[in-house]
Amino acid sequence: MISVNDFRTGLTIEVDGGLWRVVDFQHVKPGKGAAFVRSKLRNLRNGNIQEKTFRAGEKVGKAQIDHRRMQYLYANGDQHVFMDNESYEQIELPASQIEHELKFLKENMEVSIMMYQTETLGVDLPNTVELKVIETEPGIKGDTASGGTKPATVETGLTVQVPFFVNEGDVLVINTDDGSYISRA
Repeated sequence: MISVNDFRTGLTIEVDGGLWRVVDFQHVKPGKGAAFVRSKLRNLRNGNIQEKTFRAGEKVGKAQIDHRRMQYLYANGDQHVFMDNESYEQIELPASQIEHELKFLKENMEVSIMMYQTETLGVDLPNTVELKVIETEPGIKGDTASGGTKPATVETGLTVQVPFFVNEGDVLVINTDDGSYISRA
């Protein structure tokens, strides 16, 4: 058990029979009344985000999530195949379970698979990934003064807003939390 006073971003907890990851939290101490913790939690089984308020000092269960390094191999219809780097064991995850992560996955990429006991919860992506631009409008000389952006499609099919100087063939560093452009690699 862990106290809600010890919440930190990324902590995995068990509440009401569900597995949740703390996305955001705030300790609130009103002038009148008892202190409480307002939190934003992501359900690890279905990806839904829920806001929940706990009384200060309340105890919740801490979930032990194991992370296994695996390599993304290929898509087999609606199933996506990952291979354990040590045992060469393969697992399949449905596209519906890793819908957000598919925007950033490319073949042979190493990722961390989240496991709770024997249940596979999903893919834990790195904070950033490097993806190659396959389609974008060419930049026009002199367009950079306004600091505007244009859409670019990367090799996984994700469309990202990028600065005008980015061209087809460039490799970009993309934030996996919100799919935003960070820089050229």
